[in-house]
Amino acid sequence: MNILIVGGGGREHALAWKIAQSEKCDKLYFAPGNAGTAELGENLSIQADDIPVVVAAAKEKDIDLLVVGPEDPLADGMVDTVRAEGIMCFGPVAEGAKLEADKAFAKELMRIASVPTAETRIFTDLRNARDYVLSRDQGVVVKAAGLAKGKGVFVCPEPHMAVKPLEQIMSEKIFGAAGATVLVEELLTGQEASVLALCDGKSIYPLEPCQDHKPIGDGDTGPNTGGMGAYSPTPVVDSTMMAGIEREILVPIVDAMRRSFGRYEGCLYAGIMLTPAGPKVLEFNCRFGDPETQPLMMRLKSDLVEAMVATCEHKLDEIEIEWDPRPAVCVVMASGGYPGSYEKGHEITGIAEADALGDVKVFHAGTAIADGKTVTAGGRVLGVTALGDTIADAQKRAYEAVDKIHFKDACYRRDIADKALQK
Repeated sequence: MNILIVGGGGREHALAWKIAQSEKCDKLYFAPGNAGTAELGENLSIQADDIPVVVAAAKEKDIDLLVVGPEDPLADGMVDTVRAEGIMCFGPVAEGAKLEADKAFAKELMRIASVPTAETRIFTDLRNARDYVLSRDQGVVVKAAGLAKGKGVFVCPEPHMAVKPLEQIMSEKIFGAAGATVLVEELLTGQEASVLALCDGKSIYPLEPCQDHKPIGDGDTGPNTGGMGAYSPTPVVDSTMMAGIEREILVPIVDAMRRSFGRYEGCLYAGIMLTPAGPKVLEFNCRFGDPETQPLMMRLKSDLVEAMVATCEHKLDEIEIEWDPRPAVCVVMASGGYPGSYEKGHEITGIAEADALGDVKVFHAGTAIADGKTVTAGGRVLGVTALGDTIADAQKRAYEAVDKIHFKDACYRRDIADKALQK
């Protein structure tokens, strides 16, 4: 099969690394890819959100399977357009992608489906939103309703702390149109977990649970990011809890979407808070998570192409997915200043030395090639991922690899997976 992967981040490199191992994969293309994907196939000078050009390239390259990685092209209807041309495409149609692209829509769907989630108020007027948060006596979470690259969430332990982010989102428009509608939620407490599942419209196949680390700083301090690291599996989700999440969250929301617009097909990601009252949904995403995909692909023993094709052909009930029992830990190395402004173009050294370590893979995210050198080209630059016999061993290997990699102003958390070791 000729396969085109849309996107250029760490998620896409991790998917490509696993897809390249499949006997079903003949040629790999990327739109636009990064320095890491260039080692696995051909990077095309096409932006991930340029749907007409992506479709034209898919025809030109005789693509048999197109995999959409990021949320923006999914929300814009790339899958709809590609399938209309008779090309197999992994991912949900635009109506399904609304589950991530429109948090207000997702909340309403959760209400209809009786999916447990935080109590929420939805606002389009700054004054009303400000008056509401100041009337509360407990902390809140402020969220831009639209797509904000994982940065549109503000945790406010005290109600008055919500005023500034509300003004930034609704008045200063730091997220543009994504902040035209804002959600104010109750502040849930507990451990967080990420549960991803393949969905083919009639079957749901949950993947191994993960735990992401959103804030920029150690101890979950500082602003939220797209994710500073993840590990899998996580001991905070045992088999009994996983069965409950599938029964009470995944099945009801997929069924609600089927009644709303039709089959949901692709990857469904549930960000969950494990509260004292049980698991509650923080958010849904309509694609593989980043950086959760990195440890998941390190542990996946089955053929990813086979699983994706089964998803597209509504045959998930005919396959079995096998996992390496060993845990994997991914540490994200980011540019200094992220998630705010940061410089690009700094040379990266030590990747080959890190990759040479046993059970280690360095997944590229914000990287590019300039004058024959690998340089930084984004906020999240690398996802350094390692397997180990235990979580502690995987963590140790990951940080040994991180210590071999250098670029100017590199920053990363030193506590990825610590929560698992404290249990």
